[in-house]
Amino acid sequence: MSSRVLGLLGLAARAGAITIGTSATRAGLQRGAVRVVLVAGDRSLRTEEKVERLARGTGVPVVVGPDAVTLGARIGRGAVQAVGIVGPGFAEGILAAGSSG
Repeated sequence: MSSRVLGLLGLAARAGAITIGTSATRAGLQRGAVRVVLVAGDRSLRTEEKVERLARGTGVPVVVGPDAVTLGARIGRGAVQAVGIVGPGFAEGILAAGSSG
């Protein structure tokens, strides 16, 4: 995952444009609020089943990020397995940066 994606994630967190954790991200997906899901590279099977399946089923892109500790540290938390990006500008930037390396 590029440092640009992690930088945008940090900015989105400070702007309050994310959901944090499996439950909150799943709820955001169900409301139609989440535009991109970032999952930890070492995510659990539960996260895959609960979050990734729902995201893909609703057409929301899923980006695999670093391990849960690194993902959480970027947003000022402990280990986090899933983060939903709510802000459209942040979502577009993360998708663009993620596809460019």
